[in-house]
Amino acid sequence: MVQNFEILFDRGEPSPADDPAYAPYGQLGFPRPAADRPWIYSNFVQSLDGVASFKGRYATGADISQSPEDRWLMDLLRAHADAVLLGINTLLEETSLHGDRGPAYTIEELPLQQLRRKLGRKRETNIFVTGAAQLQLDRYRVFDGDLVDTMIITTTAGASRLAQKKTHPNVKVMVAGEGNIVDLPRAMRVLRQEHGIEYLLCEGGPTLYGYMSRAGLIDEKFLTISPVEIGLLIPPEQEPSEAEKKNPPKERPTTFMAPGFIKENAPWWQWISCRRIGDHQFNRYRRKASA
Repeated sequence: MVQNFEILFDRGEPSPADDPAYAPYGQLGFPRPAADRPWIYSNFVQSLDGVASFKGRYATGADISQSPEDRWLMDLLRAHADAVLLGINTLLEETSLHGDRGPAYTIEELPLQQLRRKLGRKRETNIFVTGAAQLQLDRYRVFDGDLVDTMIITTTAGASRLAQKKTHPNVKVMVAGEGNIVDLPRAMRVLRQEHGIEYLLCEGGPTLYGYMSRAGLIDEKFLTISPVEIGLLIPPEQEPSEAEKKNPPKERPTTFMAPGFIKENAPWWQWISCRRIGDHQFNRYRRKASA
């Protein structure tokens, strides 16, 4: 049973529909998107010290949040998005951890599935970004097409590699960029102008998010702060996952794992809303326009 969020303050837009599904959270709306790209918002959970994953056998955000409300909020944000954007490493890591051909990244809560339809959103769509495209699609459940539509954004080289492998006929491939580097601004323009995607939820991971933010492509971020302290350096007693055993990482990721900013170009954010449940804090920030 999801508890009601305590609203500390909220300066966001009103909800686009009157629906009881909003009751636990309160209002949630978004500005109109620009004509050239979607309105893009992200969603992360982090520890008090800014860490996004334990790594090892407990590498998901759920291991940090341990909050049914945080999982419910993910579904609420997915209900408002035309598509969800994910890095391919997120899929590979979560499949390695949980097996069974990995997750499908779908809305689980029935009232939020119904809200999505009421908002006029089409079938759920997951978009994966990969420059190298070194994967066999039939090994992953998300590409089966029975639960969600899928798209892969890659480069000319990545598209060539995918063409040499067995692919599912329902998986769309978009080419944006050369070599192994995806042209993210170009990809976002194509999503808006050719695929009609107005609202895009970026669920990361931290590397994809970092490069999206560096390119000025993140408009808003929803950030859950879990009341746990983890530490950046992985302690020697932590057991690595199967995928890590050959080359165990020494550090854990933060929510931003790309080259950072300098003082002159670091983006600042406006604090739009704050909610709490117990000791968990649920924040929303909107990127301020550059001076």
